[in-house]
Amino acid sequence: MTVPHTDPARARVTPARARAIQIRKDLLMSDHQHSHHAGPDTAAEDIANCPVMPGSTIAKAEAEEDGLVRDHDGTRYYLCCAECLPMFDADPARYANA
Repeated sequence: MTVPHTDPARARVTPARARAIQIRKDLLMSDHQHSHHAGPDTAAEDIANCPVMPGSTIAKAEAEEDGLVRDHDGTRYYLCCAECLPMFDADPARYANA
């Protein structure tokens, strides 16, 4: 007898579910166009990764200047754009653990 997994991380992703996930990512990215990525002349310690949009980077000083920062459980998070703010605010623990 096989017991189904209750851990979502171990659950099988069906092709339909995988397609739905990809469509959601595509929609998020299509509305997520901005120019806040850290430039090549920015020192590594001055660059942060956006917890909401993995792969998006931002210069910490620019995020501070634009109000794209949030503090959660004693840690400062730098967000790449204003569209990420409400997503982070809605569930900061989700993105803090990403």
